[in-house]
Amino acid sequence: MASALSSRVESVRNSPSLRFSLNCIRALSSSSSAAAAVSSGENPNKSKRRKKKNLFEVAQFLPNWGIGYHMAKTHWNEVSYEITKINLYKDGRHGKAWGVAFKNGLPLADAPKKISGVHKRCWKYLPNVVKALESSTDSGLKVETEAAS
Repeated sequence: MASALSSRVESVRNSPSLRFSLNCIRALSSSSSAAAAVSSGENPNKSKRRKKKNLFEVAQFLPNWGIGYHMAKTHWNEVSYEITKINLYKDGRHGKAWGVAFKNGLPLADAPKKISGVHKRCWKYLPNVVKALESSTDSGLKVETEAAS
């Protein structure tokens, strides 16, 4: 009985109709998944989306850990902090930060305050922020030098 059963299994395994049907199923399944990948615009070799950075991960590439530079959350409009002090933990990606808040280029307060949300992954560096006070004093100096000449 066992030999009859094993011979039957061998005949089914080697039958060309079974191989043909399995090959058709493989071809259809691979072509449909390839078509789905092409239609959805995904590239299987493409890397995943880049992880956003917290304040310390942005500041680590700036000179002096970003002290004196302007940072803002990505969803803030016309609001930023000028970093005045950073207290880093040992890993370099966590800590505390203090800064002066700016809105439309003008400081909101004279004294720095502790920045909240520094560990959230939504911070960016603002390279083109010019303080209104510096720009007004620079223009005032230019006017005085022109008048003196």
